[in-house]
Amino acid sequence: MNQPVVSQVAEQAYYPDDEIDLRELFATLWRGKWLIILFTIVFAAAGVFYALSKPNIYRASVLLAPAQSEGGPNISGQLGGLASLAGISLGGGGGSKTTMAKEVLQSRAFLTEFIHRHNLIVPLMAAESWSMEQGEWVFNEELYNPNTGEWLIDEDGKTLEPTNWDMVKVFKDVLSISENKDSGMITLSIKSLSPQEAKSWAEKLVNDINEHMRKQDVKEAEARIAYLEQKLGETNIAGMQQVFYQLIESETRTVMLANAQSEYVFKTVDPAVVPQEKSEPKRALIAVVATMLGGMLGVFAVFVIAFIRSGKEKTEEKA
Repeated sequence: MNQPVVSQVAEQAYYPDDEIDLRELFATLWRGKWLIILFTIVFAAAGVFYALSKPNIYRASVLLAPAQSEGGPNISGQLGGLASLAGISLGGGGGSKTTMAKEVLQSRAFLTEFIHRHNLIVPLMAAESWSMEQGEWVFNEELYNPNTGEWLIDEDGKTLEPTNWDMVKVFKDVLSISENKDSGMITLSIKSLSPQEAKSWAEKLVNDINEHMRKQDVKEAEARIAYLEQKLGETNIAGMQQVFYQLIESETRTVMLANAQSEYVFKTVDPAVVPQEKSEPKRALIAVVATMLGGMLGVFAVFVIAFIRSGKEKTEEKA
């Protein structure tokens, strides 16, 4: 008979405390409502201003498929074994060539050469926006003087012209390459302040990597031909001469096919087009996140102030 009474008394003592704490919580928030509103408005305004101050960024994408490898590498059996004994690699399949091309495309050496070849240093490093009306770059004149075509000098007397390291680092931020593991298709994307330049850079990258890999394979095949011709002149064995002739024929076919293929490694399935809509910044999202952050910081500030006041009141009561 006594235990239910004790439990009931405990519950009656517990729930009123909870209700009092909850009321104090809401009362504290209500007393600090203007501070919360102030924080929310300030952060919302700052978020909108920041979002509007950011220039539009456009993304151009090109869909690529690995080009089929034909010719020289498709030597099997005895010729392949003899070529290995001669110290000659006849190459792998199209998959390995595509993987190599992807890595070369993102390499520092290739990107440095690409930037210099197409004179992308100034638009990549000094442009701050793109004028749609005039169709030209707007440069940051604190870094670069468009009238003289010269980079400025800082207070220490050092030039503000970017290094190759700086250029490649920035270019890697605007370049993205993704691969569909199921279909093997590759998507190459370029982000730029200019929609026209985004399309142009994407096309140039595809053309240059195809040309780079084609020239590299032709150079290697011609080196193998020279090596085989040298070995051919050193042997009098008719059987070996026949093997060398066939290997030379295969390498010559490789050179001919490479020179005949404009899309050597990557075949364009869906070419890049001038983007009509921006991809960044997400201005609405920036404004919403800033508003929510302001509200949360306002609530936090109200609780901190209430905690400090409560501590002072307890100190005064004890005194």
